[in-house]
Amino acid sequence: MKITAMEQSKSVSDVLCDICGDSTRVEGQGLQFGTLRASWGYGSAHDGERYEVHLCESCFFRTLLGLRRERMVNFMFSDEDQDLSDFGRVAHDDFFNEGGSSAT
Repeated sequence: MKITAMEQSKSVSDVLCDICGDSTRVEGQGLQFGTLRASWGYGSAHDGERYEVHLCESCFFRTLLGLRRERMVNFMFSDEDQDLSDFGRVAHDDFFNEGGSSAT
């Protein structure tokens, strides 16, 4: 026997960029945003704190550029090779996330 009922559920209708405040909705493509996430554990200065920042595409890449520059400055005088063209990228041309998501 099936028992049915009308139930309300919450769903995400939009995600606003935490930097510029713009919608991350792309017409015909749904929500397109990046997430900067941290969860600090025992022994860290921020034990028990969790962070999540949503970024539109342009703010994401501006933030990534800033991190790349920071990395470049920190290793400016090192002998280590500094090819940062793929800094942070874990996949390329993976349109359907066939390689699996690194986010949990």
